[in-house]
Amino acid sequence: MRRLMLGNQAVARGCFEAGVKVATAYPGTPSTEITEYISNYNEIYCEWAPNEKVALEVAIGASIYGKRAICSMKHVGLNVAADPLFTVSYTGVNAGLLIAVADDPGMHSSQNEQDTRNIAKAAKVPVLEPADSQECIDFVKKGFEISEKYDTPVILRLTTRVSHSQSVVKEGIREEVDYEYKKDIQKYVMMPAMARKRHEVVEKRLNDLREFAEGTDLNRIEEGKTNLAFIAAGIAYQYVKEAYPDAWVLKLGMVWPLPKKLIMDFCSRFEKVYIVEELDPFLEENIKAMGIANIVGKEVFKLTGEYSPSFIKSAVEKIYTEIPYSIAQQIPPRLPVLCPGCPHRGIFYTLSKIKDIIITGDIGCYTLGALSPFNAMDTCVCMGASVGMAHGISKASNNGKKAVAVIGDSTFVHSGITGIIDAVYNKSDIIVLILGNSTTGMTGHQDHPATGYTIRGEETYKLDLLNLCKTIGCSVVEEINPYNINENLNKINELLKVPGVKVLIAKAPCRLHKRYKYTTLKRYVDKTKCKNCKLCLSLGCPALSLKDIPVIDQNLCLGCGMCESVCRFGAINSVKE
Repeated sequence: MRRLMLGNQAVARGCFEAGVKVATAYPGTPSTEITEYISNYNEIYCEWAPNEKVALEVAIGASIYGKRAICSMKHVGLNVAADPLFTVSYTGVNAGLLIAVADDPGMHSSQNEQDTRNIAKAAKVPVLEPADSQECIDFVKKGFEISEKYDTPVILRLTTRVSHSQSVVKEGIREEVDYEYKKDIQKYVMMPAMARKRHEVVEKRLNDLREFAEGTDLNRIEEGKTNLAFIAAGIAYQYVKEAYPDAWVLKLGMVWPLPKKLIMDFCSRFEKVYIVEELDPFLEENIKAMGIANIVGKEVFKLTGEYSPSFIKSAVEKIYTEIPYSIAQQIPPRLPVLCPGCPHRGIFYTLSKIKDIIITGDIGCYTLGALSPFNAMDTCVCMGASVGMAHGISKASNNGKKAVAVIGDSTFVHSGITGIIDAVYNKSDIIVLILGNSTTGMTGHQDHPATGYTIRGEETYKLDLLNLCKTIGCSVVEEINPYNINENLNKINELLKVPGVKVLIAKAPCRLHKRYKYTTLKRYVDKTKCKNCKLCLSLGCPALSLKDIPVIDQNLCLGCGMCESVCRFGAINSVKE
């Protein structure tokens, strides 16, 4: 059967056909849909783990026990999972272990553009890079075969365009694969004496994989009709084929380790060979290290952002390629905003009214609190960093400035708990605002341990963040309603005078979540009372706009009541829908 599939959906299908038994992940764009699609296959156990490190450790356990396993994450998630990754490279596997990592050129939903191939090389594990949805299925199955044959984890490197583009695939049937578990301390217990021996195995394995790379059909030469020649992989291959359909192309499906003989033979045929790759000059540098001099890479192709067929043509031909359409009038820029009724809005509006505080932020929908109209965030580095950074500021501060950390409930479970333990242990003086909207909102409403539901919506134990923070030893732990702006303003100002680590859990569900029960109340502006002070507009709610006076779009209003609470003249009232 043939059908259209997203790249991520095809990875899930490949896992089903490959006989995968365990799938783990922490949601992160552009990788999230892999595990969501896998959850549709009852033959595969799947879970949202608290973070990528735990997710990979669960997958490693399943692999060693004898069941094929996949762990999925975005590129920055691999940083979190690096500790088990580097050592499972030493232990090897029993049943196949695939690590799907989605890089994000252009940073559509990421804080950096790191290139997974560099980490794979450092960890000494092979990397496969599919170029379309059919290859996503095929490379998943091939990845498990390589994993088992060469006793290694395998990274499947995706990028946003491959993950989120559709192409035609042919579906196959499921193959059941099981391996017997055998206790092997020398292989799986990485104490120094065992690890030294396993390192020798890793280096031999890399040499074996280099030989495999020379002959595998994952790497192939596509003959052309011109003298133009390219080396490319993944989505860059698609761009090259669209820009120059008659060119010679060495299409790499296995991007580490590289097939040295194949590359040298290909490059020897041409005066000049272009290496097209998004992000780092990974292929370029490693091919130059082979002694090949007639290659052209980042001297003409940019280091940052995404490529396109027109960009490649303009870079190769040094001719600007005209955009086939034009806009008669410049469209004003539009900043991303929090959704109507979002509970985070109340918190950032409140924080924007407090002077002389430093607000350390985190990764999530609430990162938008850094933008206008709130400008209520000073930093955002990585998952869980808000708490540790606030603690660092509290210890460095010599002018009385206080730090407030803002972190979501999913992010707090991911990597905020250890930070708050550190802050309490080392006698910090900070406020931590946990924005408990009962979901992982930014990546599409995935569950986590504090929601009380599994990936398949089954009820499970719900982590109690309030009692957790009390047990850790925080001096104050309270739940607040983020919509009560005036009360929260007074509460935070009071807590700034109280020593210790203070935790406020702003508890209100995401208004777009399927479990949210909608109110029938809507808000409207009473023209007879409105003084046109425009204070309500400072909330930045998309449901509010200005005509002669502020007006509320009834199609967008979710009845949260924040505009009513900030109006000083009683001009905003509620009405039943």
